[in-house]
Amino acid sequence: MTVLDTPAWRPRADAAPLLPDPEPYRVLGTPAAARLEPALLRALYAQLVRGRRYNRQATALTKQGRLAVYPSSTGQEACEVAAALALGPADWLFPSYRDTLAVVARGVDPVEALTLLRGDWHTGYDPRVHRVAPLSTPLATQLPHAVGLAHAARLSGDPVAALAMVGDGGTSEGDFHEALNFAAVWNAPVVFLVQNNGFAISVPLAKQTAAPSFAHKAVGYGMPGRLVDGNDAPAVHEVLTEALNRARDGGGPTLVEAVTYRIDAHTNADDAGRYREEAEVAAWRAYDPVELLDRELTGRGLLDDAGRRQAEEEAETLAADLRARMHAEPALDPMELFAHVYAEPTPQLREQSELLRAELAAEAEHTAAAAAPEPGAEHRS
Repeated sequence: MTVLDTPAWRPRADAAPLLPDPEPYRVLGTPAAARLEPALLRALYAQLVRGRRYNRQATALTKQGRLAVYPSSTGQEACEVAAALALGPADWLFPSYRDTLAVVARGVDPVEALTLLRGDWHTGYDPRVHRVAPLSTPLATQLPHAVGLAHAARLSGDPVAALAMVGDGGTSEGDFHEALNFAAVWNAPVVFLVQNNGFAISVPLAKQTAAPSFAHKAVGYGMPGRLVDGNDAPAVHEVLTEALNRARDGGGPTLVEAVTYRIDAHTNADDAGRYREEAEVAAWRAYDPVELLDRELTGRGLLDDAGRRQAEEEAETLAADLRARMHAEPALDPMELFAHVYAEPTPQLREQSELLRAELAAEAEHTAAAAAPEPGAEHRS
């Protein structure tokens, strides 16, 4: 026996079954579309139309000063909607800052989903109510959290899976690699969805990775990689549903790469014209996820003008409600900055809390004194 025959040097798994397909998996425009359930197609379409309008309204709110920042997911709505609809009631969603649409499609109030981006609160919703973790603005830090929750669920025997969403830029962070490694070693029931939209802010894909695809990276960690057309909502839904079922059944984690495109700029503070050509954007506009599904539904006789109007009216109702409520001035208590940071506040937090409390009391006293009339002023008048 040679050194290379010892267990430490033997392959732990056959790599071939873990490799993704050579081309992104598609359903729309293929024979596989015929087996799609009409109810699912209609649900996906309604959410896509709502999502497109939601993105436009949230972007407008930034221009009106009602949001500090908004990372639009226009062009990526199929990934967002499919992710939310593929989850089971007991599953958990771990979103990034660009995934507010997935959060809303999961059932979170649209205003609460935007509270973080408004700057009002750590997160605007109770994660336990909808099983949606807080939006994560640091890149990829939510991925290890998803693995931890999924691992704990597996140890306790709960049939729960976690779906962690991240952009292509987040795959360059250490948290991404650590999360995948732990997930595979622990056989955790977690699915990683990489939305490859072509750019990490201004950095194009070719300057981030030399791998054949992000899905190929799965093999290095010992989990399956799936490559899917991210603008094909039924395809994304099917791939994620299969991966989540596999996770709940004890099959372990899966890395899914959805190939899509970020039509809008990185955020409202970004000028995308400095690093990409309009012709590239126009080419992807012709592959719009809403239009793709519209054509499928229309071709099968499942959508007509009345159905479109209904979907658009429901989307407009969502936007009008969001607009009205976001224009209302919130009543904020600065002392709430210290709530929900730790279960037991640290000495430093207690000290800072008391300092703020004293400053607020002094400010209130000064304001009251300034508003009070001078002694004897009534006699002088």
